[in-house]
Formats: sequence, C-alpha cells, structure tokens
Amino acid sequence: MDYGVIQGIITIVVMLTFLGIFAWAYSSRRKDQFDEAANLVFSDDESNKSAGEQK
Repeated sequence: MDYGVIQGIITIVVMLTFLGIFAWAYSSRRKDQFDEAANLVFSDDESNKSAGEQK
C-alpha cells in the first residue's frame, strides 16, 4: 500500500465517523434526552433559588 491508498482509507473512516455522529445527534430517538439536557441549566437555577429561599 502506498501513501495515497492509506490517505483514502483514512478519509473514508473519518467521513463515516462524521456521518455516524451526525445521524446519532439528529436521531428522533435522542430528541427527548437532548431536550432534557438542554433544560438542565434552567432547572438548576430554579433549585438554587428555592434552596436560597428556604434558608
């Protein structure tokens, strides 16, 4: 194998990895988990405010 073949194989592996991550991130099965993770910041603020009010 010469350098060009190895470079082509690496390119294909990187492209397939990118497409796999893209499909995983935009999968409808993961939407609920990503929405919950996106709202964690807001729920943390609410719990800190209520904890501060209780003191």
